[in-house]
Amino acid sequence: MLEIQNLNQFYGESHTLWDVSLAINPGACMCLMGRNGVGKTTLLRTIMGLVSARSGKVSFDGKNLLAANAEARARLGIGFVPQGREIFPLLSVEENLRIGLPARRDGKKVIPERIFELFPVLKTMLRRRGGDLSGGQQQQLAIGRALAIDPKILILDEPTEGIQPNIVREIGDILMRLNRDEKLTVLLVEQKLPFARRVASEFCLLDRGRAVATGKMDSLDEGLIRQYLTV
Repeated sequence: MLEIQNLNQFYGESHTLWDVSLAINPGACMCLMGRNGVGKTTLLRTIMGLVSARSGKVSFDGKNLLAANAEARARLGIGFVPQGREIFPLLSVEENLRIGLPARRDGKKVIPERIFELFPVLKTMLRRRGGDLSGGQQQQLAIGRALAIDPKILILDEPTEGIQPNIVREIGDILMRLNRDEKLTVLLVEQKLPFARRVASEFCLLDRGRAVATGKMDSLDEGLIRQYLTV
C-alpha cells in the first residue's frame, strides 16, 4: 500500500533521512520508533508532502506521492494527525471536522456519523471552539478530522503525547478497533513502548535518520530496546 524506497531528505545542509526504505502492507499497524531527533516526524512529514525529499521514491497504491502536493495526497486517501494536533483553535469542533470533507473521494459533505460513535464527546461539543477543549479532547478532534476524509491509511504522529492516561487508553482502543475490526491501515510514531506493543502489529526502528530494524511487534526484544530506544 505505502512503499518508501531509498528516501533522502535534507534540512539545508543537514542530511536528515538516509536511504530510508519501508513497506506498509494493507491492514497493517506499524509503529515508527526511536529516540528523539532520529527523523520519525520528518519521515511522516515527507510522506505527507509537508517537507520535500531530495531523492528516493514514495508510492501509495502504486501512485507516485512525490509528484503530488499535500492536498492531493489527502484526496488519495491518506489521513494525517500531526504532532501537537494542530487543530484550528478559533473554529468550532464542527468546523474543524468539516475541513477535511472536500478531500473525500466520494464527494460527501456530511460529517460521518461513525466519528461521533468513536468519539461521543465531539457530538456534545460541536459548537465549542477547538481551543477550549482539553488536550485529550483536541486529540480526539484531530483524529476525527483525519477520519472525516474516509482514509485508506491513517498516519499519526505521537497521538498520546501530553494526554491523560484514561484518554490514552481510549485512543488505543479506537486505533485497535479501526485497524483490527475495520481493517484500516495505520502508521504511527509513538514513544510509549507499552502503548506501541498494545496497538501495533509491526515496528520500524529509526536511528540517526536510518531504518535499522523492522519486524513483527513481538520480535522487538530487549536488545533492540536497549540499543535504539532507551536513553
